[in-house]
Amino acid sequence: MTDAQAPSLSIWVDADACPVKIKDLLFRAANRTNVPVTLVANQHLQIPKSPFIKFLQVKAGFDIADNEIVRRMQAGDLVITADIPLASEVIAKGGTALNPRGELYTQENITSRLYVRDLMEDMRSSGIETKGPAPMTQKDCQNFSNCLDRFLSARR
Repeated sequence: MTDAQAPSLSIWVDADACPVKIKDLLFRAANRTNVPVTLVANQHLQIPKSPFIKFLQVKAGFDIADNEIVRRMQAGDLVITADIPLASEVIAKGGTALNPRGELYTQENITSRLYVRDLMEDMRSSGIETKGPAPMTQKDCQNFSNCLDRFLSARR
């Protein structure tokens, strides 16, 4: 298959909660590989000028950005999100979901991740205090960068 025939690949970013360091890695990857990156958020975000980087602002509201990502993405696209239900929808539609810490959500692990997420949500709603995620570390950024590079290399 020639490059002209290769299916297009897009990267979609659930950008409202995506760390700045991860966005910066995605911007560099977009310009290096010519793969379009679209940030979707319900608040305005500054993005660098590039033909490969776009911003889509959606209305504020529960799951509005998530629903827009699922509506627009195609099978084979990559979605960057820490939102496990969104990751599940991406996988069901034939996409790949990558957590900002560099963990791939897969058909094999998404069911257990949803179960744990729902369990923690039930615990919080019943008054049990749970800790949130640990702060992003340099190792998390490196894991993300390595996973992103492997994904993009496999699609060339």
